[in-house]
Amino acid sequence: MFRSLRIRNYRMFAAGGTVSNVGTWLQRTAQDWLILDLTNGSGAALGTATALQFLPMLLFGMFGGVLADRYPKRPILITAQSLMAGLALTIGILTMTGAAQVWHVYVMAFTLGLISCVEVPTRQAFVVEMVGRRDLPNAIALNSSIFNLARVVGPAIAGVLIYLFGGTGPIFLINALTFGAVISSLVFMRKSELNPSVIVPRAKGQLREGLRYVIGHEELLMPVLLIGFVSMFSQSFSMSIALMAREEFGAGASSFGLASSMFAVGALGGALLAARRVRLSRKLLISGALGFGLFQIATGVAPFYPVYLLLLVPTGIALITINTAANASVQIATSPDMRGRVMGIYMLVFTGGAPLGAPLIGWLSELGGPRMGVVLSGVLVLVGTGLAVLLTRLISARVGKAALAVA
Repeated sequence: MFRSLRIRNYRMFAAGGTVSNVGTWLQRTAQDWLILDLTNGSGAALGTATALQFLPMLLFGMFGGVLADRYPKRPILITAQSLMAGLALTIGILTMTGAAQVWHVYVMAFTLGLISCVEVPTRQAFVVEMVGRRDLPNAIALNSSIFNLARVVGPAIAGVLIYLFGGTGPIFLINALTFGAVISSLVFMRKSELNPSVIVPRAKGQLREGLRYVIGHEELLMPVLLIGFVSMFSQSFSMSIALMAREEFGAGASSFGLASSMFAVGALGGALLAARRVRLSRKLLISGALGFGLFQIATGVAPFYPVYLLLLVPTGIALITINTAANASVQIATSPDMRGRVMGIYMLVFTGGAPLGAPLIGWLSELGGPRMGVVLSGVLVLVGTGLAVLLTRLISARVGKAALAVA
């Protein structure tokens, strides 16, 4: 389960990433709390900040993947992490001095999103340089475990710290310090033990080349389409949890927190189970997606709150199974000189569905109640899985015929 940790460079990176991920979730919680403080509880302002943070990935995510192929990845990551630490420090100082305004948070969120356009595909593509192809699925699963552990621990710690400090300013400063852990791990890695990818010289049409590469390889097209359809509705599942807990079961804040934790525990368990797998298959991808859709439907019809809580655990397991399997499948099937661009495309479809899926599920939940929104979300995941399989076959058949015609 933990075999990638035998590799010194990855062990350092994982340790630094654990500290930094907790800090990131501290900041996410503090950012939401700060916006609500500055706007007297405006949900629209909260949604605006979230949209601004994801918007750059939609607009420029694929260009970030191009940069990841053109330049050495470790220096890019050090620079990106340093810039994000600077942003946390700046907003922390503004908040501590009482000068923070909501537009400051908007600017920070958008700038974070811009940096993430380059940092996220670069970080995803850098994993294989540390562990090699053989241990790549294990390392990706462990990264997911770290992320979900931080998602469980970070918001809880943030709540306690905000109470103790009487505000959010110190939280941002703490997060700025946590970036030192991952930056140090990158700086002190043994470069001789890395397997750097070939640097691709700058040339015209590299973005289109990446798109053609994905479309022309069925083993890439299938997981990219599948994760695109699934993430369209999985990204809004936390919103569904809040609606179900509050509107259907009348749960208070503490009970809602329990529901979120049950889902996160399932996600963490799913990531650890994924870390044990050596082989990945298309069957695993499809079964994970179908499982997530079916468990979503089951949570939507759960008669009692304890039953709902129990069903959130396998839902989290299924979601992380498809996420980790799709990520690892794409990276393994990609040639080193294309990995940055392919991961840029992957992260674009992974995050790009949220602005479409979340409003749709929100509208359905308002129209027919939270149960209807959750059940239809699960049905749409099942339909999307079928469409991903069908489109892969149709596109691959057309690409094959075109190749034969050229030959």
